Amino acid sequence: MSETSLPSTLSIPDDVLARLTDESVIWLTTVNGHGGPVPTPVWFLWSDTAFLVFSQPGTSKLTNIAARPRVALNLEADRGGGHVAVFTGTAGIGESVRDDEWARYTRKYEAGMRSLGVTPEAFRADYSVPIRVTPRRFRGW
Repeated sequence: MSETSLPSTLSIPDDVLARLTDESVIWLTTVNGHGGPVPTPVWFLWSDTAFLVFSQPGTSKLTNIAARPRVALNLEADRGGGHVAVFTGTAGIGESVRDDEWARYTRKYEAGMRSLGVTPEAFRADYSVPIRVTPRRFRGW
């Protein structure tokens, strides 16, 4: 299996795939040096078979991923605690980002970037480290 292909056992329901396009925040959970989980809300792009996230250099999430690349990503549950979507997988740091991925990411978050007072170019310069998470398992209910 290539690193970018989904495992044949990973099946993502259509309603969850729609959420991966529509929702703006996903929780990325890394593991620190003491074995503790470190959940962080992040902007993301679902791209083909993986999640694309950008980070500022020198963050603890990058340190955690470099040492322990197994991570979890989860979408918010609804008010009643349903529609849970949890992915576990492997994160890679500094992987290349295709131009079409950056264009889609920019379209998705341009208003959010403007609300922070930055242009897409300034955002990419500040959040210059791409993280790509390839999911290996999905759980939802």
